[in-house]
Amino acid sequence: MTKPACPACTLEDVLAHSDHWECSTCGHEWPKEEAPEAARVVKDAHGNVLAEGDSITVIKDLKLGGAQVLKAGSKAKNIRLVDGDHEIDCKIDGIAFALKACFVKKA
Repeated sequence: MTKPACPACTLEDVLAHSDHWECSTCGHEWPKEEAPEAARVVKDAHGNVLAEGDSITVIKDLKLGGAQVLKAGSKAKNIRLVDGDHEIDCKIDGIAFALKACFVKKA
């Protein structure tokens, strides 16, 4: 993190403390502001950026456990993007799924 200029006197002689900055010239103190977290970008198998509410298509057969398979070409509308290993929450034929973005394409 680079040292900012003092907001009171605009000099750059600033001391860094664990939770705040202090100007060594005028003594002004102000809190350290955390950098805003970058928005998460989720891309499909072809590199297209996905957004909340997009429609997707599954690009390969996915085994669900047992003998169940989610067939390639299955479509989902109005997806939700979530944090975690499986970035997409959606419903396909009324059944809720959590999918990895690398197995879908934007429809």
